[in-house]
Amino acid sequence: MTLTGIREWIQARPRRTKRLMLLAADFLGLSFIIWASFCIRFDRIFMPNMEQAMFIVAGPLIAIPIFAYMGLYRAVLRYLRERAIWTIIQAVTVSTLIWVSLVFLTLSYGSSGVPRTIAVLYWIGSIIAVAGTRFTVKWLLRRGVPRSADKQNVLVYGAGDSAVHLVDALNASPDRRVVGFLSDDPGLRGMDMLGIRVFATDRLEELIPNLDVKEVIIATAQASSRRRRELVASLGRFPVKIRVLPPIADLASGKYLVSYIRDIDIDDLLGRSPVPADPELMRSTVSGRTIMISGAAGSIGSAVCRTVAQAGPAKLVLFEMNELGLYQIERELRRYGDFSVVPVLGSVTDDALVRRTLGEHSVETVYHCAAYKHVSLVEQNVIEGVRNNVLGTLNLVHESCAAGVENFILISSDKAVRPSSVMGATKRWAELIVRHYGAKSQKNGKQCVFSSVRFGNVIGSSGSVVPLFKEQIAAGGPITLTHEEMTRYFMSVREAAELIVQAGALSSSGDILLLDMGEPVRIRDLAKDMIMLAGLTIRDSENPDGDIEIVTIGMRPAEKLSEELFYDPSGVTATLHPKILRANPQNGKAVRIPTMIAQLKEALQAGDRDVVRQVLFGHLEKGGDIAIVASSTPAVADDTPAVQYGRPG
Repeated sequence: MTLTGIREWIQARPRRTKRLMLLAADFLGLSFIIWASFCIRFDRIFMPNMEQAMFIVAGPLIAIPIFAYMGLYRAVLRYLRERAIWTIIQAVTVSTLIWVSLVFLTLSYGSSGVPRTIAVLYWIGSIIAVAGTRFTVKWLLRRGVPRSADKQNVLVYGAGDSAVHLVDALNASPDRRVVGFLSDDPGLRGMDMLGIRVFATDRLEELIPNLDVKEVIIATAQASSRRRRELVASLGRFPVKIRVLPPIADLASGKYLVSYIRDIDIDDLLGRSPVPADPELMRSTVSGRTIMISGAAGSIGSAVCRTVAQAGPAKLVLFEMNELGLYQIERELRRYGDFSVVPVLGSVTDDALVRRTLGEHSVETVYHCAAYKHVSLVEQNVIEGVRNNVLGTLNLVHESCAAGVENFILISSDKAVRPSSVMGATKRWAELIVRHYGAKSQKNGKQCVFSSVRFGNVIGSSGSVVPLFKEQIAAGGPITLTHEEMTRYFMSVREAAELIVQAGALSSSGDILLLDMGEPVRIRDLAKDMIMLAGLTIRDSENPDGDIEIVTIGMRPAEKLSEELFYDPSGVTATLHPKILRANPQNGKAVRIPTMIAQLKEALQAGDRDVVRQVLFGHLEKGGDIAIVASSTPAVADDTPAVQYGRPG
C-alpha cells in the first residue's frame, strides 16, 4: 500500500478506533523497549523469566493510564505542536519512576533482579518511541498539504505574545510560511523565536527580495500610526501586501481569532490613538430616551444613529431631507433592537414640521448633524448654504428650546475657527446661536443644555477628501492636491460618532466641546498612503513607470492651508474624557445676536450673495471670535442678548 493509501485509510477510521490504535502501539512499543533494554544490557537475545516478563508487561500498564491522564490520547495528531514533546517527557518520566519504584520494591522482597541501567534505557527509549510514533503520524497526515515552495513567504512585524500566537496559527496555514520576525528591539535582533530568525526593521528593504516576501503582517500594539506610515512608505516600491492583526484586547474579548488578520486601511495610519468609549457616558443621555437626529442619512448622522441605536434608546426619530438615504438608514436601524424608529422626511428650515415633530414625539435629546458641508459647493451656493446651515440651525434650536428639549448637541467643524470659507462661517454662526440659547436657558433657570461639538475631517465622510482620492485611484489617476503642504485633522467615523455622544453627556449649557484629533496629517502623505494601500506605486521623476501620479493644482478660493480646532490653546480645559476638551469664553467688545440674524435674513431676502457674504463675515471679523453673554430680556424675537468679542470659544 502506498503512503497516500495509508494516509487515507487512517483518516477514514473513527476517532475511537484511532485512539485504540495509538494505545495498542504504545503498549507494544513500551513492552518492546523494556525487552530491548534487557538485550542491550546483557548483549544477547534475552529470554525473561516469569518475574522479568511481569516487569516488562507492567511498564506499559503503568504508563498508559498516566499518558491518558496527561492528555496524550486526546491530541489531534495532524495539529500536534512541538511543545507536546515536553508533555511526553513529563508523562514518560512519571511512569518510569513508578515502574522503577515497583521493581526495587519487589527486589526488596527477594524477587529476581533487574539491572539499574534498564531503567535509564527504558526512559530514553520510551521518549523516543512515544514522540516518534505521534510525529510520524503527523508527518504522514500532513503530506497532502502544499509544500513550503507553494506557500507565500510572510514577515511578521513585532516579537511579542501577539506575534508569537499569530505565527503559531500561521504555521498550520496551508498557504503561508513565516520566514522572519521584524523587531525594533536591539536585544532581540539575531535571536531565534520558534525557530525563526528575528531581524532588525531597518533591513526590511533587503529582506523582501532576498526572502521572496509576499506579505508583511503588523502584529504589535506598540506600532504607532507614525511607525505604520513609515512601514507603508518603505514597502511602497515592493509588490507586498500589508496586513494588521487586531489589538490583543479584541482578541481576548473574542471579537477576533488570533489567526484573523485584515488588510491595513487608512484608519490604521491616522496620527492618533483612539480611546475606548465610556459605556456610562454613552448611556447617560441616550438609554431609555427619545432621540432625534437631524441629517440622519448623512455620513456623520448615520454613524451617530448607529452609535445611539447601540446604547438602547426608547425611540429614535430620523429627520432627513434625502428620501433614499432616509429609507436606507431606517431599514438598517430596525435591526438594532426593539426600540421605535420614526422616519421624518423634511428640512430643518421648515419650522412647522420641526415644531410638530418635536412635540408629537416628546423629543428629549437632539443631535443636529444636518448641514451642507462641501466647501466648494457652499462657496458657489452662498444663499442656500447660509439658509440651511444658519437659519436651519436657528429654527431647530429655537423650536427645541420651546419644546423643552433637555439636550441639544450641534455638530460643528474645525473650519468654524477663523473661517475663510462660507461653510466655515456658517458653522461659526451656528455655534454662536447654540451658545446664545444655552446662555439664555441657563439664565432663565431651565434644565435645557445647548452645546456644540467641534472636530475636523472624518475618514470616509461625504465632505472628506478620502472618497475623492479613492475615485481618482480607481480611475487610474492622477490624484489632485491643491497644495503640497496642506494638512488636515482626521478621525474615523465610528470614533467621531462615539465621541459626539459622550461629549453630549459631558456638556453644560453654552459649551463648545472640542474633540482631540491628534496630529494633523499632510494631505500629500495621505494620498501616497492610499496609493500604496491599493497595491499600486507612485509615478514621479524617480519612478516614471509607476501607476498613479500626484498632481498639484493650486488652492481653491476660501481654502485654508491648515485647520485649527481652537482660537487660543490657553483657553481650553480638560473634561472627564481624555479626548474631549472644553473651550472657555472670554469677555470683550459686545454685539447682539438678534441684530446679526435680522441683518442676515434681510440680505437673504434680497437674494444678493455678495451682501450675504458681507454680513456673514462682517460680524466675525470685527473681533475675531465671539463669546455670548445672556441679557435680561427673555423674548426670542425682540431680546438683545449681548455678544462679546473675545478670543477662544
